[in-house]
Amino acid sequence: MSLAQGFYLWGGDMLREEKAQIIAKLADALSQSTIVIATSYQGVPAKEMTGLRRTLADTDVNYHVVKNTLACLAARRAGKEQLIGIIDGPTAMAFGYDDVSKVAKALNQYIKSAGLAVQIKGGLLGERVLSADEIMTLANLPPKGELISQLIAQMQAPVRRLHSVLSSPLCGLCNILQAQIQNFTE
Repeated sequence: MSLAQGFYLWGGDMLREEKAQIIAKLADALSQSTIVIATSYQGVPAKEMTGLRRTLADTDVNYHVVKNTLACLAARRAGKEQLIGIIDGPTAMAFGYDDVSKVAKALNQYIKSAGLAVQIKGGLLGERVLSADEIMTLANLPPKGELISQLIAQMQAPVRRLHSVLSSPLCGLCNILQAQIQNFTE
């Protein structure tokens, strides 16, 4: 074996090690994320991609351009094979770790404000694959706090109605007694 062949083999091993590290990092990100949104970034200038990454990083969202083969291997390793169906062509992924609608909102707002050619391909919410339309619906939801307050108001409505129904006879009895008391005092 010549020195050149030995160097080539060593370089190839390093490449495999780098790929293994990338797959491990992607698999870790996939397993820890609450939502993953796959996008197509074809035709977007590097400067705009940097701006998008910074904007998303401000909302605790990681945005990475990924090689499809490595992303598919990482998805298998993380047990999220459903994601493989939406990885096609030049792909970048947004990984959200907290509020799922926050990721979709931040991505959608930046795309609209900057007029980018980024297209949402789909996403993965838990075990469920989301279409691009479903992600847009998620982006248009009110904030989490507002949704919680709406839910609480909806839950309180039956209790208020029950209170009204149960207290109505007592109010009627009180009114009759008040009328009788006035009759006796006059």
